[in-house]
Amino acid sequence: MKESEHDRHRWLHDDLSPDITMLYSIRRVLYSGQSKYQSIEIVDTGSFGVCLVLDGKIQSSESDEFIYHESLVHPVMLAHPAPERVFIAGGGEGATLREVLSHKSVKKAVMVDIDEQVVDVCRRFLPSFHQNSFNDPRAELLFADARKFLEDKRQEFDVIIIDLADPLEDSPSRLLYTLEFYQLVMRSLRPDGIVVVQSESAGWADLQGFVAIVNTLRHVFPIVRPYQVHIPSFVDMWGFASASRVLDLEQLTAEEVDRRISSRVSRELKAYDGLSHQSMLLFPRHIRRRIEMAERIITDSSPISVY
Repeated sequence: MKESEHDRHRWLHDDLSPDITMLYSIRRVLYSGQSKYQSIEIVDTGSFGVCLVLDGKIQSSESDEFIYHESLVHPVMLAHPAPERVFIAGGGEGATLREVLSHKSVKKAVMVDIDEQVVDVCRRFLPSFHQNSFNDPRAELLFADARKFLEDKRQEFDVIIIDLADPLEDSPSRLLYTLEFYQLVMRSLRPDGIVVVQSESAGWADLQGFVAIVNTLRHVFPIVRPYQVHIPSFVDMWGFASASRVLDLEQLTAEEVDRRISSRVSRELKAYDGLSHQSMLLFPRHIRRRIEMAERIITDSSPISVY
């Protein structure tokens, strides 16, 4: 019998919901292991190149990680007049840190990731992602619970970036998506500071996670701006949300974004610019209505879980 294409490939099954599973062909497995917190895989896929996979879910891919990380970092960094102290929760690949450190004004970037093994694996297998950002003298890398760090240290930051894995049922990140955590984030920001949260899928029919995160932030911060961008390896529009006492992404014109990129960012950006900034803030009517009608508030006693 002739060997089928399906038989010739191994496949990564990424369950997006109880009813939807994406299949990614695997050319080779570069690393597979289990940390104290999660399973870790580095796989070379047929469509998206080398990918970081945690607990069976793609976190970032070689072909399009720049879209995710530029969209996560630069809108809030450029909204701030001159960010000097930045806090990153998560971000094990080092790519979020890479983008933060491209801003000339940054004097200190504190990255706190709970899983040292993830960072060690990414250091070894994903050099194009981190681009030696861990070795930058402005970077401070700590392996700890980001929530406990903010509770204990009582430091203030200009920008806080929440780049966490999905809040799965048994994930340690579940309590970093709650009202109580966002209140702690607000206390850890300087008065003119701003936070951004990776906020789950903003494209599938089930938007419960995305709209709940946005609604929870709105019960803490006076200004909350959700936005979205298409991430091909996620096969989805992906959601983010900025929050601040005073800074508003909608106040930045395309021309001002381009001007600030030119004067403040030390590397050429591939995905994000002024026009991209404007398009990210636009949602179709049915999603705007879902955001407006959201009622759920995520709390420590009632945390959210995604599939």
